[in-house]
Amino acid sequence: MIKLIASDVDGTLVGDGEGKLDKRVVEAIKALHDKGIHFAVASGRQWVSIENVFEEVKNKIFYISDNGAYIGINGRSLFINKMDEITAKDLILDIRKDSELIAMVADENSYYIEENNEFLIDWIRGGYRGRIELVEDLTKIKNIIKISAYSESVYGKADHIIAKYCDKLLVNYAGKMWLDCTAKGVSKGNALRKLQEAFDISENETMVFGDQDNDVEMFKAAYYSFAVGNAAPIAKEAARFMADSNENAGVLKILNYLL
Repeated sequence: MIKLIASDVDGTLVGDGEGKLDKRVVEAIKALHDKGIHFAVASGRQWVSIENVFEEVKNKIFYISDNGAYIGINGRSLFINKMDEITAKDLILDIRKDSELIAMVADENSYYIEENNEFLIDWIRGGYRGRIELVEDLTKIKNIIKISAYSESVYGKADHIIAKYCDKLLVNYAGKMWLDCTAKGVSKGNALRKLQEAFDISENETMVFGDQDNDVEMFKAAYYSFAVGNAAPIAKEAARFMADSNENAGVLKILNYLL
């Protein structure tokens, strides 16, 4: 019997950076909650974005945001995992040196950016429905939980960042435009395991959905791991099962089998 479900958002439930959720997914989450099945939204997004997109069911879901650096429920934080200050500063400086990358830093409450990129700022606020602030120096931000490198097509452009920091941080591509970095040991998978432990739920009672590199650790925490049809090759290889693409409501089709 499934007792816990976790799903990625971008590329899995919605298109990358979209802020509107299919009404049928909302109704499915409500029905699952009524059946006693816990639902967690596991995303690289900040909790503010998750809460805004899932407004109608925000009191019925867990937030696993910033790739597991933040775990919360209904605007209340349960676990927060911060990055080492020195490593975070070095990473910001390295991203800053690369003209093809834009650094974005997250603490518990907001995203921060140095470059006044109107498209990116508007996209975070309008598409992701998140919170972002323009600052003069990202290295001055305290209590950092995630650092991202953005590019219109980031694959390959950030390989040097991965090579330098893979031993110090968890570094994953999170879609075509993002490279996400969190503290070592922080992942969607480990965050999901915290929920499993809290509710005494086994991997065999857990179902997850995802589409990117940053979902692979989550797949390892559940027997019923689904990659959607549009998923990256590494996610498809790691998942035990396949669902239809996000454009064809792949997650919803599987959830309906549980209702």
